[in-house]
Amino acid sequence: MHGDRMTEQPGTLSRAGLRRVLAVLCVTEIVSWGVLYYAFPVLAPGIAADTGWSIGTITAAFSLGLVVAALVGIPAGHLLDRAGPRLVMTAGSVLAVPAVVGIATAGSPPWFFAAWVLAGVAQAGVLYQPAFAALTRWWGPRRVAALTAVTLLAGLASTIFAPLTAVLFEQLGWRGTYLVLAVVLGVVTIPAHLLGLRGRWPDPDAREHAGHGGHDPDAVARSRPFVLLVAAIALGTFAAFAVVVNQVPLLIERGLSTTSAAWALGLGGLGQVLGRLGYGRLTTHTSVRARGVLVLAVTAAATALLGLLPGPPALLVAAAMLAGAARGVFTLLQATAVSDRWGAAHYGRLSGLLAAPAMLATALAPWAGAAMAGLLGGYPPVFAVLAVLAALAAVLAVGSVPRGPAER
Repeated sequence: MHGDRMTEQPGTLSRAGLRRVLAVLCVTEIVSWGVLYYAFPVLAPGIAADTGWSIGTITAAFSLGLVVAALVGIPAGHLLDRAGPRLVMTAGSVLAVPAVVGIATAGSPPWFFAAWVLAGVAQAGVLYQPAFAALTRWWGPRRVAALTAVTLLAGLASTIFAPLTAVLFEQLGWRGTYLVLAVVLGVVTIPAHLLGLRGRWPDPDAREHAGHGGHDPDAVARSRPFVLLVAAIALGTFAAFAVVVNQVPLLIERGLSTTSAAWALGLGGLGQVLGRLGYGRLTTHTSVRARGVLVLAVTAAATALLGLLPGPPALLVAAAMLAGAARGVFTLLQATAVSDRWGAAHYGRLSGLLAAPAMLATALAPWAGAAMAGLLGGYPPVFAVLAVLAALAAVLAVGSVPRGPAER
């Protein structure tokens, strides 16, 4: 150490710089998720009522944005590795403003879809993937603590923005609400990313790079462990998100009131926070392979419990909290999957490839559960199918670790 500088690695930020980056990303992830993701489910019914467009059409536009985010995330990952997060995240913030304004002013479904396509490009630049890349490279061996902090606080995005959006909607309607949110997004995130993410983008930690064998990213992307990891994460993501969006109708089928089912979903969010708080300890007591299998197996077990338990409500709420805890840990498992196995040298590129199918699964999950419920005659069989998919993901995770240091 030399003063407040960390000198082990050229280009590494000072302690104050690391704290600045962490604080910036905590704030901008809350705002970005709140405006570009969580405002939509609050406003969708109002959009349908005002425009006459069907909920299916409106949701399809939102899902298309997620698909675009998944596809754009791959080249964005290449750029992150070379240039760092400042350019990518500032550009994403700048694009997000006209995207949200476009959503607010859309007068026809094609315009609405086009605005969500632009929003998807922006999402690739401002949501978790670039933030995780920034923390993984800048924080190095201490990345888990930083990733945990950001995901804990970003988990408050729905807590803050869902009620805020509802209040704005009552006063301004959905168009006025999105215009206000566009201003909030621009005022907060553009200067924060431009000024707060300054600093030299460091080379990968030489010690870690050597420990992981200096992997060629193209070879990694074609390797059996990476393909199995992509499949496991995609299946796990689909199961986890389908559980979230279909949990309330399942609990209503089990006899809970809408209010009680909503409370159960909220307590699942609390479980998510508690799960993330315990991730640091989990990493010190398990191998890369073991924790991947364990988290996905717990996801499968909690999903099966939700599908099988007829009651009482207290047990259903406990199962919802267990599912939430598994989901919270799963976010961090995905954030560290690449660096745990292949180091941080090509994190942006490989995590872009890893995240793309998972984002597609996220886009499919909202309507897939409802479609399966119609085919299978209710939500309990849907949860049985989701449990099987999560269990399959756990099996695939067994083979997702390459030979060498990552097997520890």
